[in-house]
Amino acid sequence: MTTLFLRKLILGATIGLFSQVALAQGEADSQALKQIANIVAGLNHFPSDADMTTLDEIMGSSGISQTVLIMADTVANIEHAANEEGKGAMAAIQASSQSSDEAKVLAEVIENVSHSASADAKKMLTQAFP
Repeated sequence: MTTLFLRKLILGATIGLFSQVALAQGEADSQALKQIANIVAGLNHFPSDADMTTLDEIMGSSGISQTVLIMADTVANIEHAANEEGKGAMAAIQASSQSSDEAKVLAEVIENVSHSASADAKKMLTQAFP
């Protein structure tokens, strides 16, 4: 996805991403977070074509929270590591008291991924998304 899309999402985050409504963990969000976690766990420098298809489907879904959309976009833009905007968004998700524990774990892994998820990161994801 484009940087413009990510900037719009980050602006939305600044205005009200972390409201209770925006972060409500519905079934669609839970499934999307698990899909993103699986992609990150198998990441090898950048998302594969199949991963990109899944991420595009997540980003095109209705009923997905802004938090999950930002995570999907950040992962879609990974080239060896998340870009600075993505890292900033992941830090904001981790700092929010409104974020679920699962979202915080995934955001931490996404923020720190370098070429691929470390063994410790994969373990964290396995525990958060059994």
